[in-house]
Amino acid sequence: MLVLSRQKDETIMIGDEVEITVVDIRGDKVRLGITAPRQIAVHRKEVYDAIRRENEAAMNLPVDQVKDAAQKMRGLRRA
Repeated sequence: MLVLSRQKDETIMIGDEVEITVVDIRGDKVRLGITAPRQIAVHRKEVYDAIRRENEAAMNLPVDQVKDAAQKMRGLRRA
């Protein structure tokens, strides 16, 4: 793990396209601003982990449940 020190309004670059800026520091909390291309997903770790769990659970669904869910989604689009 790379550990960097930054002060308010200072930025870290990841590659050529992702900027992480320290927006505010209050006590033990740091607010970060992230600028990234739309095709790069940016999530808090706990949200990312939840998405992965849901995706893994969906991959293990029986085929008939997947077909039923797809039919329901098609019906929602028409409504």
